[in-house]
Amino acid sequence: MTFSGQSDPGPGPDVVVVGAGPTGTVLAAELRLHGVRVLVLERDAEPAPYVRSLGMHVRSIEILDQRGLLDRFLARGTEHPVGGFFAGIPKSAPELDTAHGYVLGIPQPVTERLLTERAAELGAEIRRGVAVTGLDQDDDGVTVALDDGTSVRAAWLVGCDGGRSTVRKLIGVGFPGEPARHETLLGEMEVAAPREEVAARVAEVRQTERRFGVGPMGDTWRVVVPAAEVTDRAVPPTLDEFRERLWAVAGTDFGVHSPRWMSRFGDATRQAERYRVGRVLLAGDAAHVHPPAGGQGLNLGVQDAVNLGWKLAAVVDGWAPDGLLDSYEAERHPVAAEVLDNTRAQMVLMSSEPGAMAVRRLVAELMEFEDVNRHLTEKIVGLGVRYDLGGDHPLVGRRQRDVAVGAGRLYALLHDGRGLLLDRTGELSVAGWSDRVDHVVDATAGIDVPALLLRPDGYVAWVGDDQASLDAAVRRWFGVPVPVPVAT
Repeated sequence: MTFSGQSDPGPGPDVVVVGAGPTGTVLAAELRLHGVRVLVLERDAEPAPYVRSLGMHVRSIEILDQRGLLDRFLARGTEHPVGGFFAGIPKSAPELDTAHGYVLGIPQPVTERLLTERAAELGAEIRRGVAVTGLDQDDDGVTVALDDGTSVRAAWLVGCDGGRSTVRKLIGVGFPGEPARHETLLGEMEVAAPREEVAARVAEVRQTERRFGVGPMGDTWRVVVPAAEVTDRAVPPTLDEFRERLWAVAGTDFGVHSPRWMSRFGDATRQAERYRVGRVLLAGDAAHVHPPAGGQGLNLGVQDAVNLGWKLAAVVDGWAPDGLLDSYEAERHPVAAEVLDNTRAQMVLMSSEPGAMAVRRLVAELMEFEDVNRHLTEKIVGLGVRYDLGGDHPLVGRRQRDVAVGAGRLYALLHDGRGLLLDRTGELSVAGWSDRVDHVVDATAGIDVPALLLRPDGYVAWVGDDQASLDAAVRRWFGVPVPVPVAT
């Protein structure tokens, strides 16, 4: 199936994106905002029905708002309080520095459909049912071989094709880490037992087994139960396997029947040694996999895509300053490494072993301190990220929350994916970069600094009131200025 957008990206792609999941479709949309011609290749003929992710965290919600997409998602999702995410320790949310202090409950297939529609609207071509079998790159581009016997030529290729990434293997990037030690069965099916009995038994079992759950989801039930052993994830489980494991863990199978789909997943923890080889890059699960603790996977991939999109577009468009594209790996690799660490820690805290349970109780005590609770919560929801961009100001390298600007909001000014100088002084200029950076002067803007420069991904690149230091920051992130014509 091929989706055709409203705008025509031209006869051939500048960038081929492999994988039409959330990471790939967000990346395609980000590239199209800058006029880059994009072809997305997806191996599966139809979108997967699996509801692996149940929602989106705060930082991803902010990204949707920054691109004018949030209303679409809010109409199809449910807002839930933030809290209880770190290893499932039941703590209420601390006060967070955001206008979106909630989690958006929305099934992954709905998220993928909305993101696919967005990419198509912007003109990305999405070709399903075709797999990559090989690639060859040179100084000018990448030739991609497909399983239908054809090939595609593009200037750049990005592998967003999951933990078993074909692209990563073809470019020879190592994927070190730990193999899965635990496996979990996941499926949607009918439950015959009365709802009250199910809820009571689940609550009892989850006192010690936190990788377990049976709960209603729409017109069916979602069942999660630990598997007996780690097996081949490519082999789907059977209903009898679910029943056997439910009896072993809960002492009942709840009368499960009529499955819609069944799957299995492990807790392997791995990260790509490099995110770029020549003209080929990796993002999302192709670059990192980790246990699902805290529900961070989809969100981490989406944020990879937003970091990479404008940088790769700048290279394609010819204005990227030296080192801009390499800053993608420099910034995102440490973020993923921290997520791998916090999911490792959470998996230990979720163990039913006596020592782990003792540590869990200690961590729960420490989370009574507001600063500890906030620190751990911000790790999960994506607000704790700070890129090392240099400078001493605490805002530099952090994402900027939404604030009032004039009669509107800051995030509404970021829909086009451009840089932005928010200026309370009225004395600064980015005239030489007006094709890449917007300049908004508002003495009443809701920021506590004279002015700040935002990158297209919403992170603060500069704070101050000095034109010379501003010029240096804009050059660093947006390249050489275009000469401003002198009036005669």
